[in-house]
Amino acid sequence: MLFALGLGDQVVAVTHECDYPPEAAGKPHLTRSLVPAGLSACEIDVAVRSLTSEGRHLYELDEPALAELEVDLIVTQAVCEVCAVSYDDVVAVAERLPSRPRVVSLDPSNLAEVLADVPRLGEAAGVADRAARLRADLGRRLETVRRAVEGAARPTVLALEWLDPPFIGGHWVPEMIEIAGGEDVLGVAGRKSRTAERDEIATAKPEVVVAMPCGWNARRARSEVEGHAREVAAVGADRIWAVDAAASFSRPGPRLVEGTELLAHLLHPDRVDAPAGVPFERVAEPAGQRS
Repeated sequence: MLFALGLGDQVVAVTHECDYPPEAAGKPHLTRSLVPAGLSACEIDVAVRSLTSEGRHLYELDEPALAELEVDLIVTQAVCEVCAVSYDDVVAVAERLPSRPRVVSLDPSNLAEVLADVPRLGEAAGVADRAARLRADLGRRLETVRRAVEGAARPTVLALEWLDPPFIGGHWVPEMIEIAGGEDVLGVAGRKSRTAERDEIATAKPEVVVAMPCGWNARRARSEVEGHAREVAAVGADRIWAVDAAASFSRPGPRLVEGTELLAHLLHPDRVDAPAGVPFERVAEPAGQRS
């Protein structure tokens, strides 16, 4: 969001997850994950549950490095405890820093709040006019999608935010599906993602499955689907897509609009073109599902 506001040159450090635009990845990293690298989806889930049940943090903030940067503004989030340094830790560190930076926490639960955070952040960073223009442009693009799919039959959609165990996409994802001309069979707009039993998923009988494992790209998402081919086949969907969640679905920023445009293309390819540069992959229909 900061880069979209033209503030990239003023961003002096980022988290270890910040990788877009490419210039962001070259900034100093101030965080690291305490979950070991190289784990499977199931092992990651077990590790996260173990750490949180013990009251331990999932991420570590490099306070000495942050102090040296003498920042004026820290932008963080408390949407998901699995996705960021503890908000309370950030505030505590900020109070100890000599520069006494302002902390802005962006914690949207739905798409409208994501868009509202654009002018909020712009105001905090001193670029309110730019933020207003960006907010208006994002709104226009979403409205263009709505108009493009208006009157079309709405396929039922299952958004899988994790596959082992299965998590149903929440927060803004159900809204993205609705705007894109689909009907989310299990997700509820504005509510957190949740685990679901496989029987519940199979009973939902979605026509389309969109695999969007949180924080992973389209290739990894496709690999996860193929690694759980039997379970996915039991859903009985006609179409299965793997998308780049880290780019266009997991992170509450401007690229959620690209994700909505992509969903509209996946659901209504005759009405909406695929947005440029937004990765996705078709997963081969499971054996026994082909007509």
